[in-house]
Amino acid sequence: MKKISNNSLIHILFPICLIPLVMSCSSLKPIPYNPQMVYQTYIPGKSDLVIDRQEYFNKLQGFWLGTSIANWTGLVTEMDKIGQIGKLKTGGFYTRNDWGKPDQPSIWAQGVPSHLSPVIDFVFAAPDSIWGSDDDTDIEYIYQELLLRHQTSLLSGAQIRDGWLRHIRHEEENFLWVSNQKAFDLMKKGVVPPATGDPKNNPEYEMIDAQLTTEIFGLFAPARPDIAVKIATLPIQTTARDNSEWISAFYVQMFSLASAVDRNLSVKEQIFWMAEQASKVLPDNSYASKMYVFVKSKYHEGIPWEQARDSIYHRYQIEQSDGYDMTSRQLYCNGCFAAGINFASSLVSLFYGGGDLKETIKIGALAGWDSDNPTATWGGLIGFMIGKEGVEKAFGKKFSQLFHIHRTRTGFDQNGVDSFENMAKKGLWVTDRVVQEEMNGGVDLKKNVWYIPAIMVFKNN
Repeated sequence: MKKISNNSLIHILFPICLIPLVMSCSSLKPIPYNPQMVYQTYIPGKSDLVIDRQEYFNKLQGFWLGTSIANWTGLVTEMDKIGQIGKLKTGGFYTRNDWGKPDQPSIWAQGVPSHLSPVIDFVFAAPDSIWGSDDDTDIEYIYQELLLRHQTSLLSGAQIRDGWLRHIRHEEENFLWVSNQKAFDLMKKGVVPPATGDPKNNPEYEMIDAQLTTEIFGLFAPARPDIAVKIATLPIQTTARDNSEWISAFYVQMFSLASAVDRNLSVKEQIFWMAEQASKVLPDNSYASKMYVFVKSKYHEGIPWEQARDSIYHRYQIEQSDGYDMTSRQLYCNGCFAAGINFASSLVSLFYGGGDLKETIKIGALAGWDSDNPTATWGGLIGFMIGKEGVEKAFGKKFSQLFHIHRTRTGFDQNGVDSFENMAKKGLWVTDRVVQEEMNGGVDLKKNVWYIPAIMVFKNN
């Protein structure tokens, strides 16, 4: 188990003057096509879904901005509150009344609150600074780069292994934990995914890691959750199996379904429809499925979100219901990094946040456990749904559009400095290939649209 040292989070948001920039957001203009891809002529079908690439470009910027805001906000409270079981006891959980109050120490902070903020509040990168990468964004960044580098829609195990070894530092601090760290150790010994996530090799396979690294694959397959899961399966299995794999597939489907939902619905109604559709990927007898049903039932009971969160703690960490037996295993911090308990917690912020970006992030940050992960997930999803301008409108301010991948990873061009605009452009190029090669759809560069064959039919109910 790796711990975050007190010094490792100091330089999360860098002043621009500290980094030698060789690019700027204003110098990066959207490029309409991937020069390394051969675009095929396509005759649209009558039932094809038409998606505007320019609008999608703006949505992808909203994804990166939303996930960054939510990630760093959630880090303020990460592991502050994990329950009362085991040797690490952190007192009662936070409530809505704790927002704006002093941050309390995490399980590893030795009595020291977060370096990011003395109080529990949003953490922003000002327009004249730069967002730093974290484990909730950096592996997804790597996967996007690998898909472009290899000009493929489906990464191989060897490509994933080589990419990890090339872009992840082999020494401390490498910003890997639990299953990601174990998978990386195995890769250094020559083990190739998916064997790196096999329970026989990786005892951490039920931890949260795959969720952090694969959600973006849903955005590469708009409105086609079947294709999204197909291209995400090997990256997911790099670190996960069983419930953690199914939970990760749920998130991937949510991100894909954001392009299939009826946009005449309210954002809240869209969120609930997407969640209900994505929940079908969870096997009925899995604890993941039962967690989904349980949390949704608590929401519909009309109880406060704090009471729903407390119910999750009692049901799954004290009573160990529905086959969730982490407590009996006597793991470090009672499995506070586990996919299961954090999935249940994330559903609290999703349902009670109701599609409101700020409220969802607030609840996610206060809900407990590995709080930066659910916040980053839903901040990215809602950020994508409302786009870059929607994120700025929600907070009433402009933000930095620059991103420093070398805070946590290594081996990229431009000294590791990128921009959300450029990252969104690359996301378009990946999606172009997925639409053409995996969906057998079309890319019309003149009209700047995708044609998505309507193989899967969804009903808004």
